[in-house]
Parts: sequence; C-alpha cells; structure tokens
Amino acid sequence: MSTSPVTADDLEEAVRLAVETLGRAPRDAWDGKAGTLEWTCWETAEHLADDLFAYAVQLGLTTPPLDVYVPFILESRRPGGPGNTIHTNREADVTGLMQVLQTCGALLAAMVRTAPEDARAHHVFGPADPEASAGMGLVETLVHTHDMAQGLGLDWTPPAGMCARLLARLFPDAPRTTEPWATLLWATGRAELPGRERLTKWRWHNERP
Repeated sequence: MSTSPVTADDLEEAVRLAVETLGRAPRDAWDGKAGTLEWTCWETAEHLADDLFAYAVQLGLTTPPLDVYVPFILESRRPGGPGNTIHTNREADVTGLMQVLQTCGALLAAMVRTAPEDARAHHVFGPADPEASAGMGLVETLVHTHDMAQGLGLDWTPPAGMCARLLARLFPDAPRTTEPWATLLWATGRAELPGRERLTKWRWHNERP
C-alpha cells in the first residue's frame, strides 16, 4: 500500500501544534522532569530546538567530508543535562523558549524544501535525504512534546495521518494495524502495544523502504 511522503508541511504543522500546546503550561512547571526523561521540560524544549537546528544545518553540508557532523560546539549547562548548541535566554521566559523552538523548526522546513533530492545529511541511523530529514525532525517534535506534555500536565495527541506517514517512512518494521500515535510511542520506547512489550532499544531507518 502506497503512503504519501513526509513533508516540510508536516514538520511545520507539528511544530505549530507543539508550540500551541506547550504555551499553555504554567510558567512554574518548566523545571520539572519531562516524562520519563532525566531532563527538565525546559531542557527538553531546548534539546528539541537543537535537534531541529542540527538536522537543518547537516542537510546543508555540501563540502566533503560529508560523513561527519557539522562541528558546532555542544554545551551542557549542568551535569546530566543535554549537550546543545542551541540555548534560550532564560530572561525571555517561556515565550522566548517557544520562539526558539518555532524558528528552529522553520529552519529545518526551509532546508527540506530547498535541498536537492540527492542531498544527504549524515546521521548515526544512516544518511538522510530531505524527506528523511523532515521525518527525523517530526519524530523529535512529536515524541519530545509528548515527554514535555507529561511533565507539564498537558494533553498531546498529534494527527493520526501525520504519525502514519512517519511510521511508513522511518519505522518500516512497526505494525500497521494499530493506532498510529500509540504505535509511534511504542516504536520510540515510550509505551506498550497490545501483545508487544515496551521497547528498551529502538531506532529509525533513514534509508528508503
């Protein structure tokens, strides 16, 4: 069965929905843990923005060697915190944090739209073409917003069609008869499915099915 591709539109919509959802959280809740992660909700939002930024710049690399990560400096602000290039000025509060998240998503969406079809971004899960790069950003956005929503006491259920396209592109071995959002949470080690234990190791596949 053919499935429509993952697109920059999917990514932009996911980031828009994430910002809309997360922006409803109380300002004093952002230093609590993000779901089952060891990071705070604030740190997780910065990590998500950093992922989107990193995938965008990686897709723009055209000068060899191409099988390396662009060497931006990564900095962790505390022991055990995420190592990011992107950090938000805390004085800008949650409004600023959401602006950083939205603009990093827009940067990746723009790169996906303008990169040539033969562009490949280096990643540990295999070289990513523009569609896979959009998919990587989409995975990060959907599941990390889930993590933050758990920690912030918010409801978060992204569109089923978006999840189904993502599963078809990056998780070809995931079941197709279960609800797409629940399946994506299972495929990323965040939930169980009927008859399937929660995964302790997982990955996506950038190569085309």
